[in-house]
Amino acid sequence: MASRIKRIASIAVAFALAGAATAAHAVVEIQWWHAMTGANNDRVNAFAKRFNESQSEYKVNAVFKGSYPEAMAGAIAAFRAGNAPHILQVFEVGTATMMGAKGAIKPVYEVMAQAGEKFDPKSYIPAVAGYYTNTKGQMLSFPFNSSTTVFYYNKDAFEKAGLDPNKPPLTWQAVVAAMAKLKAAGWACPYTTGWQSWVQLESFSAWHNVPFASEQNGFAGNDPKLLFNGPVQTRHIANMQDWIKKGYFVYGGRKNEPEAKFQSGECAMMTTSSAGYGTTKQLAKFKWTISPLPYYADVPNTPQNTIIGGASLWVMAGKKPEEYKGVAKFLTFLSQPNIQEEWHEATGYLPITMAAYDMTKKSGFYEKNPGTDVSVEQMVVKTTSNSRGIRLGNFVQIRDVIDEELESVWAGKKTAKEGLDDAVKRSNELVARFARTVKAE
Repeated sequence: MASRIKRIASIAVAFALAGAATAAHAVVEIQWWHAMTGANNDRVNAFAKRFNESQSEYKVNAVFKGSYPEAMAGAIAAFRAGNAPHILQVFEVGTATMMGAKGAIKPVYEVMAQAGEKFDPKSYIPAVAGYYTNTKGQMLSFPFNSSTTVFYYNKDAFEKAGLDPNKPPLTWQAVVAAMAKLKAAGWACPYTTGWQSWVQLESFSAWHNVPFASEQNGFAGNDPKLLFNGPVQTRHIANMQDWIKKGYFVYGGRKNEPEAKFQSGECAMMTTSSAGYGTTKQLAKFKWTISPLPYYADVPNTPQNTIIGGASLWVMAGKKPEEYKGVAKFLTFLSQPNIQEEWHEATGYLPITMAAYDMTKKSGFYEKNPGTDVSVEQMVVKTTSNSRGIRLGNFVQIRDVIDEELESVWAGKKTAKEGLDDAVKRSNELVARFARTVKAE
């Protein structure tokens, strides 16, 4: 009987030790919520898979959570319920909201430092790093899919209209001349634009080195006032209203819907995100290229730099040290030049580090695909207080207001001055409301 008891005890101890060994070697799971769709969703999943296969300690689970606003709202709700993801992809206009979510996020610079991972803001493209850093130069979130505004044009259409297909219209004055020739040659849509608020006001202001908001576009204070109804912006929107009347500019929607008009050949020129490159390359059945965002040659100190769109990765608070270590390892993996080169070449998003840019350049990709370096060239300059980016509370709602007011201008219901003045007034109310909310918390 005694021997039997000893055997049972030995078996129990063996099972306990085995269980402890299993627990000690258990894989640490990292939840990554994102908003990437289509081919980019596949690439995100592939990156997670490659990281998982590169080591045995951590497993990243990439989970699609809907659009950017849906993913952010879902993560905030999950945080309150105690089950937030470790990593959340947030679009750039959600930056101030994430910063204001006290206790909900853990700054990336802290995550990386505590894990002993190298993380130098100077290794990233200046205009990208600047958007996500605080006043001390510390990066709060990790740049991932950063894009910027560029100009696309149909080279075949240019040739048919008697324009030089190898000479892009670099100024808005040149764009107007091209519009007129394209219209005369039979093009019903000489020009369209995606992301009208981002392209025609936000990036436009940075490109022309004029303020979009006070307090360094919201980076240097908690109570900025909107200034995008200045003379340079008003002149441009008034011109665009005139272009609609002449049939030069065709409005196609608030987001990236107008890209389909260019990709189908309906519109000959387009301003939109550099991230439209992959889809345009897949769908367009004509010769086309990318050139810099146009500017007004008579505005001093232009062009400056465009600002980023896309999103960054935020680390949520309340996780275990070993989980944060896994997060840091994964972010280091994503920063590798070969990963960023691959992402840049396939999608049109920026290679977020200078090393990845140099690697892409040396590979000959830009020579084989003219125009693909434009997005980076527009960003690799020292930013100013007007061009670093825009950080406003309730920025998502502000963009909705701007879209509504621009649509009133395009429809001829308001002048450019009236539309922009009303947009500024309504936007200031949203900023003030956000400031009151953050202060109350």
